[in-house]
Amino acid sequence: MNQRKLQSLKVGIVCSRFNEFVVNALLDGAKRGLAKHGVQERNIEVFWVPGAYEIPVMARLMALSRKYDALVTLGAVIRGETAHFDYVAGPCAEGIMQVQLETLVPVGFGVLTVESVEQAAERSRADETNKGFEAAEVAIEMVATMRRWK
Repeated sequence: MNQRKLQSLKVGIVCSRFNEFVVNALLDGAKRGLAKHGVQERNIEVFWVPGAYEIPVMARLMALSRKYDALVTLGAVIRGETAHFDYVAGPCAEGIMQVQLETLVPVGFGVLTVESVEQAAERSRADETNKGFEAAEVAIEMVATMRRWK
């Protein structure tokens, strides 16, 4: 996709407030990834939801609005001592996939599912290994691929 088309790309980002210290770093990475490909900051809209479990419903609302060419979902589910991780991580991922399948709006998946805070920190560094950065690049690549298919 050429640079001019990328500049006009509209991207919605859904962020989880739970583990916000990690998600802020993922959001910075996603914005860097979008900027690297020429997406204008004015064409990026960010919404915050309470936790990762709520990401799919907001992503679905955004996708159904048809305001966005792509979405990026960002969160951090860190395993703890209870079964909470099991009840949040899988349904969140499945819900996000369902949004893509039902709406055909590509969604870059940047929801960390990790064992520890240290693993979350590793995956949210301020470089190109940042999973928010990667999720943004995936979203852009999927828009380009889907437009080429049409």
